[in-house]
Amino acid sequence: MNAEFPSLTQLAARLGEMLSASGAQVTTAESCTGGGIAEAITRIAGSSAWFEAGFVTYSNQQKSRQLGVPEGLFATVGAVSRDVVEAMVRGAQAQSEARYATAVSGVAGPGGGSADKPVGTVWIAWGDGKQLFSRRFQFPGSRDDVRAQTVAAALSGLLRLLEQENPSAG
Repeated sequence: MNAEFPSLTQLAARLGEMLSASGAQVTTAESCTGGGIAEAITRIAGSSAWFEAGFVTYSNQQKSRQLGVPEGLFATVGAVSRDVVEAMVRGAQAQSEARYATAVSGVAGPGGGSADKPVGTVWIAWGDGKQLFSRRFQFPGSRDDVRAQTVAAALSGLLRLLEQENPSAG
């Protein structure tokens, strides 16, 4: 990561401080990051007090099975879509009973992109139990770059949500 941006560990530590102060828990639902958000969070000592669960649902079948994403969404809007990540957030919250959640689905590359969803396209959603926000990103770089930027954006969005700001506006 660039020196002018906080590291994933710094973001996760700040998230832990804010969640601890509010007495709330967070859950993650991940596809293209393969558990990277949960890994960053669990780097932090004491995260078991505020990290409830992480779901790595790489296949559409598991998004439906574990998180209750309606199967019909995949045929109509695709896995990399606002509707799917929002359903993933709601499913992760329902399964874990955590107040806060983030979900990601994207095309990390190097293959798999299309004209509508080129490599680097990522949808991220955040929820706090009441509100739900989502945003489409277009991240540059290699597969590792796309995944790291996705983790950072998901954690940054959670921080904004805890600060009662719109995480999709940042």
